[in-house]
Amino acid sequence: MEFFKSVSFHYYPSVIPVFLTALAYENTTIHFVTEFVLVGFPDQRKNFFFSFILVIYLLTLLGNGAIVCAVKWDRQLHTPMYILLGNFAFLEIWYVSSTVPNMLVNILSETKTISFTGCFLQFYFFFSLGTTECFFLSVMAYDRYLAICRPLHYPSIMTGKFCVILVCACWVSGFLCYPVPIALISQLPFCGPNIIDHIVCDPGPLFALACIHAPITELLCYTFNSVIIFGPFFSILGSYTLVLRAVLRVPSGAGRTKAFSTCGSHLVVVSLFYGTLMVMYVSPSSGNPAGMQKIVTLVYSAVTPLLNPLIYSLRNKDMKDALKKVLGLKINKN
Repeated sequence: MEFFKSVSFHYYPSVIPVFLTALAYENTTIHFVTEFVLVGFPDQRKNFFFSFILVIYLLTLLGNGAIVCAVKWDRQLHTPMYILLGNFAFLEIWYVSSTVPNMLVNILSETKTISFTGCFLQFYFFFSLGTTECFFLSVMAYDRYLAICRPLHYPSIMTGKFCVILVCACWVSGFLCYPVPIALISQLPFCGPNIIDHIVCDPGPLFALACIHAPITELLCYTFNSVIIFGPFFSILGSYTLVLRAVLRVPSGAGRTKAFSTCGSHLVVVSLFYGTLMVMYVSPSSGNPAGMQKIVTLVYSAVTPLLNPLIYSLRNKDMKDALKKVLGLKINKN
């Protein structure tokens, strides 16, 4: 009865008969909303947003796909650092594909609807792949720490077998993190309205649409998001603190430059990805306006995966040479 009393029937008078039925069948889970409406971007500029996002998506697939092919086909890149990079590029392809195709369809759609199941499936894959990316960035930072701070022990520690274990751990852990939070949110009653003023199915708007206030579930989810974000982030910060301390001890200026160049691209990617994540998900009461949420989400869900292959390839000679082979371009030997 407490659940029944907690719903405001002033706003939802038509829900009373359904709730009475639900109380009569207490073991039955009823979702009053069968689909959501993703508002997305303004219709006045839908042609611009469709073209912009489509170009970003195609370039992201091309850039990350080229890196995957380069790592696979060039034997010189069959080392732990490039194996991690190849898996990271492969991850980015799936990460951007979990939301962007639906964004494109939604922009052109008149109804802009997504089914209840489809919304939570998108939620699961988008957040699971994002979590996997956090783990990969942490492992890549650990790899750079070993290479720079413990170069003599690096070959014996970062073996091919250990690298494969780390890669598998990232993928498996990423997909095992979110079933419980998603199950908790999906069991909340959604009896209307069903309009999500966002471009993806996100926990914040979903909590706002629930018929009852669920502070414990909301606190658990935001705490979980904070742990997922800050755990790998502090691991990365610790690795690069040790790297920085080791690099500053190098007497040669050229040696310091090379070490910083090796880590620079990874640090740029970490800054882009974590900067936008912290803005969106660390504080449950951040109060970001809907327009800002859409832009920030677009940055870390579509723009960042496009920039990652550019950042890594443009700062790495071996990767540039391998990409030229994949693309059939001549390599300048000078």
